[in-house]
Amino acid sequence: MADWHYRDNAPEERQKAGLCERLCISPFLMNILQHRNIASEAEINDYLNARLAGLVNPERWPQIPEAADFLVESLLAGKKLAVWGDYDVDGTTSTAIVLDVLEFHGFHPSWHIPDRHREGYGLNLDGIEEMAREGVQVVLTVDSGISDVKAIAKARELGIDVVVSDHHLPPENLPPASFFFNPRMGDPESVPCPHLAGVGVAFFLMAAVNTRLARKTGRAYKMDSALDLVALGTLADVMRLTGQNRILVRGGLRKLEHPLRPGITALKAVCGIPAHAPVTATQVSFKLAPRINAAGRMRHASIALKLMRSTSYGESAELAAELDELNRTRRYTESLILDEAREQARRQTKDGPVTGLVLYGKQWHPGVIGIVATRIIEEFNVPCIIVCDDKDTLKGSGRSIPGFDLYAGLAEIPDHLLAFGGHKQAAGVRILPGQLDAFRRDFQNMTKRRLGATPVPTIAVDGVIGFRDAARPEHLRELALMEPFGPGNPEPVFVSNPLEILGRTTFRNHPDSVDLNLKDTVDGCILRAKAWGFAQEITAHMVHDTIRIAFTLRTENRYGFMGPEITVKDWGPADKPIADAPPQTGLAADEEEGVGEEDDDLPG
Repeated sequence: MADWHYRDNAPEERQKAGLCERLCISPFLMNILQHRNIASEAEINDYLNARLAGLVNPERWPQIPEAADFLVESLLAGKKLAVWGDYDVDGTTSTAIVLDVLEFHGFHPSWHIPDRHREGYGLNLDGIEEMAREGVQVVLTVDSGISDVKAIAKARELGIDVVVSDHHLPPENLPPASFFFNPRMGDPESVPCPHLAGVGVAFFLMAAVNTRLARKTGRAYKMDSALDLVALGTLADVMRLTGQNRILVRGGLRKLEHPLRPGITALKAVCGIPAHAPVTATQVSFKLAPRINAAGRMRHASIALKLMRSTSYGESAELAAELDELNRTRRYTESLILDEAREQARRQTKDGPVTGLVLYGKQWHPGVIGIVATRIIEEFNVPCIIVCDDKDTLKGSGRSIPGFDLYAGLAEIPDHLLAFGGHKQAAGVRILPGQLDAFRRDFQNMTKRRLGATPVPTIAVDGVIGFRDAARPEHLRELALMEPFGPGNPEPVFVSNPLEILGRTTFRNHPDSVDLNLKDTVDGCILRAKAWGFAQEITAHMVHDTIRIAFTLRTENRYGFMGPEITVKDWGPADKPIADAPPQTGLAADEEEGVGEEDDDLPG
């Protein structure tokens, strides 16, 4: 069980007379928005509308005009250009957008996406030298490059200009690239949106290139047709869904509802989503994105790139089926590793709570250990690093808990590491041979020093609501206006009145989860609730007991009837309290900025 606290202290009375009426929203929605410091009429309008007209002109982004000018001049001068991508969803969608725009204008750049297992993340010397032999004169990186000092220096030695388009935090010493576009460089006040995904960076850069080429060719690529790819990459990389990202993803989800790409139609089909059905952010994150990522994790990301760019429905169906099979293999591999890792974690914690876990399996697949680390954290709520053999060293992928800076912690214990990299919430390590036990001791001591004790998970809630109010159609419609949800725009979480458990059944395909029939003891309303993963906590003998739940609320189509879908996030006794304010240290899980797919990877 987690501690519950309000997302913010109760806001001051900021509702101006008639504001709800002017905006045509209810006090229910107004209260949620004000708790998130979205309070003025203009702020609320911008948030609820999030229209494409609100996208910033590419010319207003620092670095774009110079980079776009150079790329267009190089193309028109006949220079050979290559795109260096990345193997996750963000990287493959970025690569696809660049290729789509340039090929529309009659150019045919080559491209390279590194093999995750053989080359690792980012640019490498062998790849640059091969491009030089092929006569490449300009390299455009997408979703990578900002830290690849040696490889880019080599490119410049070989006479290759490099334009780095990336969204990762720049190092103190930048590579000697010819031009950059990275929204996390320079003065934050001059950047319209510092938390773009790599695909967002590629989108704005290509929009500027497209405008310049259109002046020469007389025709322009329709940039809104690339929004489906932008939504996929942004959601998969778990970027903050505020500002420009919110507009891009909203527009992209509409494109995914009526896809023009045969590959997207085929991908929806293998996910069980009808061709012209709406696609939610959750479906992207848990259905579409894992299948795209499975290519790079289990084989090679070129399969996913080919699917995105395919113009044949037959070919797309075959590629989507291949990705679906790779994803099944990934899930099976992940489940095997997770079982072994969970057993190790239980052994390490049998004598009492620990503040950090380092788990090792000689044959564990390096493509899925990061996912396993996330699953272990969900269960044990401490920072975790999953380690496997990789060539002649040990490779580890780490994940952190909200509020704990994993990268800073690793910087305190470098003695047994060959290398490490990452950021607050995810990191990768290479451990010296024979030093695993010593590193594990260092990690445990470091986490204990920084955390003090095993942390208690917390859940930020938006208020208390009775089931009768939760079921009101107008409230469900208003909650839908707040989508898409993700980091920076967490899905509202509510706390119930005391509830009597009238019935409980386990799901046939998910025996660890339960479907609950609950009665609000205050207003008498009876609703069903899904409690994923709670079968061992909310047991059969608790029928007719009274509990309280923290839950999310959406609209569900149940047998053709629209109604409330309640998903249990946590539960407790009927008198479980809610703290008045957020904890002073750390963040609730839904407030933390997300983890990108490759952010725990080290260069190969």
